[in-house]
Amino acid sequence: MVQGLTDIKSAVDHLLLGVADLDRGVEWVHDRLGVRAAAGGVHPGAGTRNALLSLGAGHYLEIIAPDPAQQAANDERHLRELAAPRLITFAVTTKDIDSISARARKAGLDVSGPHDGSRLLPSGSSLRWRTLAIGNDMGAGAIQPVPFFIQWSPGSPHPSSDSPKGCILESLEFQHPDSVRLKAIFEALGLDGRVSSRPDVRIRATVKSPKGRVELM
Repeated sequence: MVQGLTDIKSAVDHLLLGVADLDRGVEWVHDRLGVRAAAGGVHPGAGTRNALLSLGAGHYLEIIAPDPAQQAANDERHLRELAAPRLITFAVTTKDIDSISARARKAGLDVSGPHDGSRLLPSGSSLRWRTLAIGNDMGAGAIQPVPFFIQWSPGSPHPSSDSPKGCILESLEFQHPDSVRLKAIFEALGLDGRVSSRPDVRIRATVKSPKGRVELM
C-alpha cells in the first residue's frame, strides 16, 4: 500500500450493482450470495429505486434499478441498457466532503457538488446525505470506475447496520484499458486501488457469502 493513501476497499461505503429490473436483480443476488436484499426505497427525481444488503460494518451492496413509477426521468446510469446485472460504480465514505472537493480541485479534477440527497425509508423515516461527483472520461456505458464520495448526515443510520447480513466484502479491484491513468486518479483522490490492464472496463469485487466466495463484476 502506498504511504499516505487509503486502501480503496476499506474506504468503500457501498457498491452499486446496476440492473434493468429490481425484482430480478434481487433474485439474481440471492441465487449467488444466499442473502436476500431488503427493499430500500426510491430516489425521487433520479428515476431509480433500490434494495440493499450489508457487506460488513461500514459497507453495503446497493442493487439499483429504474423506478417504474418515474418513467419520465432520465436514465443517467444507463440501467435500462443492462442485459445482466453489473457492478457499475461505487461510493467512498468521508467525514469531510468539502476537503475532498478541495483536494480534487487542487489536483485539476472536475468536481460536481457537494449535493444534498435523501431517500424515504419503508418505515417512513428518511436517510440524508451529501455526495460529490468527480467528472471524468474513464467510464464505458453504465460502468464508471471513478467513485463518488458520500457523507452521511448526523443521525442517519448507515445502511450496513440495518440491511440483511451474512456477506463480507473481501476485495475490490479494477480493470481498464488505461490502467495507469485510472490509478493516478485514485491516488489524486487519496486512494490506493488495485488496477490492471484490460480492453474493457470492469469493477470486480470478491464477497464472502453463505454460498462461499463469490465474484461480482
